[in-house]
Amino acid sequence: MEFRQLGASGLQVPVLSFGTATFGGGNEFFKAWGSTQVDEATRMVNLCLDAGVNFFDTADIYSQGMAEEILGKAMEGKRDKLIISTKGTFPFGEGPNNQGSSRFHLLKQVEGSLKRMGTDYIDIYHMHGFDGKTPVEETLRTLDDLIQSGKIRYIAASNFSGWHLMKSLSVSEKNSWNKYVAHQVYYSLANREYEWELMPLGLDQNVGAIVWSPLAAGRLGGKYRRNQPLPQDSRVAQGGSPVPEAVVNEEVFYNTIDALDEVAEETGKTIAQVALNWLLQRPTVSSVIIGARNEEQLKQNLGSVGWNLTLEQVKKLDAASEVPTIYPYWHQRQNLKLNPIPDFYKER
Repeated sequence: MEFRQLGASGLQVPVLSFGTATFGGGNEFFKAWGSTQVDEATRMVNLCLDAGVNFFDTADIYSQGMAEEILGKAMEGKRDKLIISTKGTFPFGEGPNNQGSSRFHLLKQVEGSLKRMGTDYIDIYHMHGFDGKTPVEETLRTLDDLIQSGKIRYIAASNFSGWHLMKSLSVSEKNSWNKYVAHQVYYSLANREYEWELMPLGLDQNVGAIVWSPLAAGRLGGKYRRNQPLPQDSRVAQGGSPVPEAVVNEEVFYNTIDALDEVAEETGKTIAQVALNWLLQRPTVSSVIIGARNEEQLKQNLGSVGWNLTLEQVKKLDAASEVPTIYPYWHQRQNLKLNPIPDFYKER
């Protein structure tokens, strides 16, 4: 397993990490992801460790704490071998302070996550989304205090806009507080908007990307085909997709599937493995979160490493999945000498 440095931190993480949103199935939305319970979760954790994947991602809101509880039981006796990432900010429980990145909510959620997972520290703690009502200073001071106390080791953002992340980094630097070292983002061959601003920011500020939904909620898993009905056992059909249907350009998507088919045949890999390997060639990407409803899916996703697409294959997938940029990016791209885009091929 390849390991990469996580942004500006000294932490080395595997290029694949395992997402536990499939653990629990606590409501209709998460049942569409999966309903993995402790026994199977334990087997999956062991399969990951055998493959060199020691990074596990969860969140307090995944089945309202059930995913954290199941992960905690699945990692009993193995905590020192694992890197654990969890998240706060989104609604959890009742009352007017049940969400956000306030000191009140974050301290409560960190204590809850520690208890549910049966651990006394969290390796990477994410703000699951930006809280536009709480002062950034309050959030970052609280996170810095939690690092000083030893309850969390690194902090990260998730689903921030460019200005959200840059403002946060600036405030941390101004006050000599710990900075976000990573940004958990949606990025896939179905949607490449991450490249327009967040990737250049990550390159400039040395913020590593941890990619969620790399297969676009299963759309890039190999079951979707042009002019065929959507698979009824998919998360999209069952209402469990975190990626809205409206943001996927249908014509570009199926052109991308055609290109994935060609590359899969050339490499002898599955469409999903090719789509995951493509992400591992992109700048700023530190780790790609893979999920699985069962052990067979997990084994297939683990097969996306240990080999690399050729430069020609990467360019073929790039061309098929390209969409027009929105303002101000199309305007900026009229002069690439002033506003260079990330170099996707330099190291190849």
